[in-house]
Amino acid sequence: MRQQAKSLYEKAGYKVISIGLIFLIGVMVYAFLYSSINNETYDIQLFQLSDETIRSAKTVEDPIKTELERNRVAAEISPSYQYSDELAGNQAAVIGSLFDYVLEVKNMVNVKGKKAPDMASMVSALRENLRLIESSGNDLKLTDETLQNLLLLPEERLRGVQKILQDTIENKLSEPLREEAVMAVKNSIEQEIRGNKSIPTSILPAATAIARFAIKPNEMIDEELTKAQMEQAKASVEPTRILQGQVLVQEGQVVDREVYRQLELAGLTEEKQNFKPLIGLLLFIVIAMSLLSLITARSMAKKPDKITSLLILGFVLAVSLALLKLISLVGPNFDVNVAFLFPTALAGMIVRLLIDERYAIFASFFIAVSAGIMLQRDYAEIVEMNIVLYILIGGITGIYLIERNDRRAYLLQASLVVAAVNVLYVGFYLLMSQRQYSWTEVGFYIGAAVASGLASGALTMGLLPFFESAFRKLSTMRLIELSNPNHPLLKKILMETPGTYHHSVMVANLADASCEAIGANGLLARVGCYYHDIGKTKMPQFFIENQLNIPNPHDAIPPETSRDIILAHSKQGADILKRHKMPKEIVDIAMQHHGTSLLKFFYHKEKEKNPEVSEEHYRYIGPKPQTKEIAVICIADSIEAAVRSMKAPTSEKIKNLVDAIVEDKLKDGQFDECDITMKELKTVKKVMCETMNGTFHTRIEYPK
Repeated sequence: MRQQAKSLYEKAGYKVISIGLIFLIGVMVYAFLYSSINNETYDIQLFQLSDETIRSAKTVEDPIKTELERNRVAAEISPSYQYSDELAGNQAAVIGSLFDYVLEVKNMVNVKGKKAPDMASMVSALRENLRLIESSGNDLKLTDETLQNLLLLPEERLRGVQKILQDTIENKLSEPLREEAVMAVKNSIEQEIRGNKSIPTSILPAATAIARFAIKPNEMIDEELTKAQMEQAKASVEPTRILQGQVLVQEGQVVDREVYRQLELAGLTEEKQNFKPLIGLLLFIVIAMSLLSLITARSMAKKPDKITSLLILGFVLAVSLALLKLISLVGPNFDVNVAFLFPTALAGMIVRLLIDERYAIFASFFIAVSAGIMLQRDYAEIVEMNIVLYILIGGITGIYLIERNDRRAYLLQASLVVAAVNVLYVGFYLLMSQRQYSWTEVGFYIGAAVASGLASGALTMGLLPFFESAFRKLSTMRLIELSNPNHPLLKKILMETPGTYHHSVMVANLADASCEAIGANGLLARVGCYYHDIGKTKMPQFFIENQLNIPNPHDAIPPETSRDIILAHSKQGADILKRHKMPKEIVDIAMQHHGTSLLKFFYHKEKEKNPEVSEEHYRYIGPKPQTKEIAVICIADSIEAAVRSMKAPTSEKIKNLVDAIVEDKLKDGQFDECDITMKELKTVKKVMCETMNGTFHTRIEYPK
């Protein structure tokens, strides 16, 4: 299977395969989300009997009923009135002006000594003066006879009538008077005027007409305020909704216009199938996959590793979406929102452990939004934001808690923190919600939040080995497990080659510190060092660190035989590790830690006998180190062995030795196939000198 995949990769190339994988991930996600937004439709005809009971598949707003309800509420709003306290004075002033006109005409004289105007001329002049008052939109209509009677009345009596009318009007208009009560007040004031003995009978018609005309409403509707109140009342009306699961038509019921309209609104008629959500979902997938393409392009990993990362991400998304689908299917059977049981940090933790932080954040965001689409319960325009935030916050928390220190204990601690964060979010959700929750519901949501956090850690620990095995991915947790001294291979090295075991531990310390200093994977280097010389267990006595109180067997055999034994240990070690299904990275370290370097001691020994001997016959088969970690191990392995063989090592001697070894490997081209830089090599030399000085420090000589 892996050979077929490798062959496919070599034929198609990285670009085609990466684009194809991203496309397949998009298709998979679209298939999961499609059923959540695509409703079943029915062949329904207007005014026919329904063949089955139809329920709404989603919650939608009914705009027509909403508008009718808003208009009904607005119509019930009582008008707001505004009282004018100035009207009484204004109307009294108008009455005063009217009587002034009468007196002005009455007192007309001939300025040239001619006779006073006759009555007809005076009535005509008075009517001309009163024209403005009579034409101002009021109901004052005075006949010629009425005007004549006013003109015939003595001035003193006129002023008395004026005073009576003004006082009466001011008294009537001192209280709020609305339009609907005006006629009653006019009738009342007329009766009051007619019953007043101080008013001459001849001008009673004029007095009552003037009094009736002066009565106006002083409390008018405030149109602007009333309109604002009506709009406020409309805005306070909750939208009328067709609820998810609501029965729209019963089996055997006639589908009238109203029922058909609701079915159309819910998108359940074949004629009214809505394709807009499907296109919108496609746009969402395009955005997400474009972002995934950008993350993949910006990744510093090698191209084959990028392909592996896409495969892992695809499988993690599939597992998470399958869980979401299961929750969406069983959710409607419960009164509570079971979506809070979803393990919020599962996807983020697995992707963080197996790939890197960028992919993990993408996975968390993507799963959160997908959950918002799939688990939508109540009315919402696009997604269930409560669930989106819940999964997103829990996922991001899990990602930033584990980092590299992801032993199982740390993963358990991280899941406990995620559970605590979930509980805090649930508290926010319950307190901010407009609903009233029973204590049973509160208990469920808190318990679900805790279960979600713990399930995130438990499922991560349970699924991680399967992903590691399927994709041959070496996670930090797997490295930590391999570093356990109780591992069978480490026990084999310790029991059969104790000197090699001690040497490996020392090299591991050097390599770990140096790799961390240059930003390489120090843990990988450390664990690789533990196993890098496992090939020496084949013939341990032929390696000097294991020759304790025994003669050196190389003294009794020819150099070419010694060469074969020594050079074979790297390949034999790789074969042992492969048989035990160890990770490829560990196998590579065992195979490459000597590169193609020269076995100088036995080469020169053979050259003494045979000057024509070829160097190639005394070089390791390689390949040369392919990664920074293996290059550092290559240096550390040589330095540890060389410094251990020194007599009375000092800081200066150690520094010169380290410089010489690194210089020799550079000239020999051992680092030509990895991306380690000269600057990083300088850092590696410095760290190794410091580490070796700490190991071989001067000790106090105790007295005998």
